[in-house]
Parts: sequence; C-alpha cells; structure tokens
Amino acid sequence: MLISAVLNGQPLLLAEHPEPMLPWWSFTKTVLAATALTLVRDGRLDLDEPLTGNDYTLRQLLRHEAGLADYAELAEYHTAVANHEPAWSAQEMLQRLQADRLRYSPGAGWRYSNVGYLMVARLIERTTDLPLADAVHARVLLPLGIANVRFATARADLQQACTGLATYDPGWVYHGLLIGPLSQAVLLLDRLFSEHLLPADLLQAMQETHTLGGPIAGRPWRAPGYALGLMRGPVDGGVVLAGHTGCGPGSVVAVYRGCLGDVCASYAAFAQDTSEGAVEACVVEHICRHLNG
Repeated sequence: MLISAVLNGQPLLLAEHPEPMLPWWSFTKTVLAATALTLVRDGRLDLDEPLTGNDYTLRQLLRHEAGLADYAELAEYHTAVANHEPAWSAQEMLQRLQADRLRYSPGAGWRYSNVGYLMVARLIERTTDLPLADAVHARVLLPLGIANVRFATARADLQQACTGLATYDPGWVYHGLLIGPLSQAVLLLDRLFSEHLLPADLLQAMQETHTLGGPIAGRPWRAPGYALGLMRGPVDGGVVLAGHTGCGPGSVVAVYRGCLGDVCASYAAFAQDTSEGAVEACVVEHICRHLNG
C-alpha cells in the first residue's frame, strides 16, 4: 500500500520515489467541485439557482441530490468494462440510461451519480469556455501549486499507472479521470482547506453534509455523509473526516483530512486488489494516531 501525508501543512512523503502516476478515480469529483466553487466565488455560477434548462441546482449536483441516475446501474456497462471494450460515447451512455428521466425530484432524495459530475464537468466547460483540463489546471491545480497531474484520455495514459489498467479505457469515467502522484492528491486536499482558493463561506458550504445513515459494515464510518464533492462524516476517536474514496478496476484510493482543535492531518493511501474499507481504515488509523497521539 502506498501512503502520503500532509501534517500541520507540511508534506510528509511516505510513498516510494520516484512516485508513480496513479488514477485518482472519484477523488476527481473533489477537484471538479473545487473548480465549480471557484466559479461561484467569482460570481459566474450560483449554488442555488436552477441551472438553465433543468430543475436542479449546482449544489444538488455536487451533493448527489439532483435526481440523476448513474450508469453503474447498467449491467451492460459492467460487461463492457470487464470485456475491455472501448467506452461508449457520452451520448450513447446517456441514451442507454434514459438519463433525461429524473429518478426523484431534485432535493427530495440522494443517489450517488457519476452522471451528475459529468454535468458538472460540462457546466465548467460552458462557463469558462475552456476544455475541462485547462479550466481545472487554471482554477485549482496551478493556484494550489499542484504539479504533474493531468486527465487520462487514452489507454496509454494508464499503462504505467498500475497493474491491470493497460486495457482499461479511461473514457468510461465520463466526468474525467485525473492521474498523478499520490502526494499531490493529499497536498491538494490539504491546501483546499487553507482558504487561499475559496473564501471561508464557500469552504463552510462545501462541508455542509447530507448524512446517509449509520455505520457501514467493513468500513470505518460511524455516520457517513456527502457534502459538495466530499465524502464526510465521523469515525472512531471523535474525528470528522472529509475527502473522497475512489475505486476502479483493481485499485482503490482514499484521500482524507481530519482535525482535532487546531491540529490537522491529511493522509492518502492507494492499494491494489483490496477493498474500499481496507484502504479507508488505513487512512483513518494514521489520521487518528496523529491527532490523538
């Protein structure tokens, strides 16, 4: 398992050198949410106004409350990925999913939706008039001093990332798949909370959480929840974590930050051929040991 950390604002590299380029999987959602919130900061988007042509808002998209379905519910999607097939076009995926049909009224429920973050990515592109990669780089990566991170666009981009991805088409991640060193993922999360990118009111809004229930078997959450591009909730030891777990073919990444008083710790872990819960538990153990030690 690879591990990286930022303790009291200082990077502590526990991963191997030179660091491999790893898939960030759904931690990409946190980066997209941060990008969208910079547009709210600049007055170019509103969190609570219905988006043009839709009944849902940006806040509802970012918190998975917009009523959208998810392509993970399609059996043929899983079959195609398992068979190493090229990704469908976004239009074909949306048609297969009947994505125009909302599964519930916006704000009336919760459903994890990769399609929702495809809509966030498209909104960023329309608002900035830039390709997604350029907008994310200019608005988040560059201001936070994050280096050597990019979107994977072809199978070749993943061939050096980790075992088992040489035949995976990153086009299956319709909102985009960031790849980069693990140390840069945890540094990005830690710096995101510094108020240098987003003002205090937006950071507070980003952490307003929809609680999803009680403990999950095999995972460390006591009361898991979802905020704006952040998985968030308490774990044992009185610590509330905020960050994101992501998984794809054969690997899991977990990137989280926790604080007790003025002391904060951010850890990220990446592992192959294991469960989400095992990687999350590793991160939780390190954070709680630092904060309670």
